[in-house]
Amino acid sequence: MSNPITPSSAEPVVTATDPIPVPVNRIPTPATTPPDILRCAYMEIVVTDLAASRKFYVDVLDLVVTEEDETTVYLRSFEEFIHHNLVLRQGPVAAVAAFSYRVRSPEDLDRAVAFYTELGCRVERRAEGYVKGIGDSVRVEDPLGFPYEFFYDVEHVERLAWRYDLYTPGALVRLDHFNQVTPDVPRAVAYMEDLGFRVTEDIQDEAGTTYAAWMRRKPTVHDTAMTGGDGPRMHHVAFATHEKHNIIAICDKLGALRMSDVIERGPGRHGVSNAFYLYIRDPDGHRIEIYTQDYYTGDPDNPVVTWDVHDNQRRDWWGNAVVPSWYTDASLVLDLDGEPKPVVSRTDDSELEVTIGADGFSYTRKGDEAQGFKLGNTL
Repeated sequence: MSNPITPSSAEPVVTATDPIPVPVNRIPTPATTPPDILRCAYMEIVVTDLAASRKFYVDVLDLVVTEEDETTVYLRSFEEFIHHNLVLRQGPVAAVAAFSYRVRSPEDLDRAVAFYTELGCRVERRAEGYVKGIGDSVRVEDPLGFPYEFFYDVEHVERLAWRYDLYTPGALVRLDHFNQVTPDVPRAVAYMEDLGFRVTEDIQDEAGTTYAAWMRRKPTVHDTAMTGGDGPRMHHVAFATHEKHNIIAICDKLGALRMSDVIERGPGRHGVSNAFYLYIRDPDGHRIEIYTQDYYTGDPDNPVVTWDVHDNQRRDWWGNAVVPSWYTDASLVLDLDGEPKPVVSRTDDSELEVTIGADGFSYTRKGDEAQGFKLGNTL
């Protein structure tokens, strides 16, 4: 497939289908039907100080405690009706234990077992589930090295959408997406497409290098994104608010609590996804995005948007700088034995290294006049 980015590109390029080049080292496509995934549903993370993490997610971000014990806290957002969206588990190493997806039917768990077995992956299944509130579940170490979980059976809890007496100005209402760091984005995309995901947006350069791709199952911009970098690692987990003013309220609350140092990036408006965003870091450094107002993608002919890596508005629509830690830092992920997975270095070009000017320090879009007040033009 031809590369949509050309030297004369000044705006994102819209195509009818996925424009990411098919890799020669692609993971073989299983003959087995993949499980029918509905949405990203929850993430299980390991934290080193459960009390500190509970205070951050409950007292600061106002997630709702569904259940807890001495080693684990189960949290959910206001519009959720399943048991939890986030599991905090005490452990020795801060990491991610599961990226968990809900599937359409119990039979899809059989399909998940067959699909990943054909791929030669490690597959485990527990009829009683791995965590409270979730029944029959399949966990795998996928071909990219990530711990994926698939489930259908779940304990229902009260959906708090109508409990406005409990809402705070920065209320988190839904789990929106994951973001995964992987060395080879085209290889990851081809595998995820075999799993039933579709690309909505991506970042490339005129040489055809792919730096990131956004992929969805539910009809929004993404359920997960594949970000090019050393991996497998977790870049962030994202929760949605109703409006952008909710995100501003979170910033004001963090300032009032003298916790502004946990704000890593934003608030701002993304070019990719068009969403309003804020990135913060929890006590272990796990990155949380607060996210709102992306767009509908559910039609079968939904067009794909490709951004030039040198477009300074792709990561921030206002052209504000992206701090280097946003590109370099990410959470480890665990294997099914609970051990950290080795991190493999990216060999393709690094977005950080090729786009210093594209992240608010100066302008690098072809044909743009240099703006003297940008930092890159004053050094």
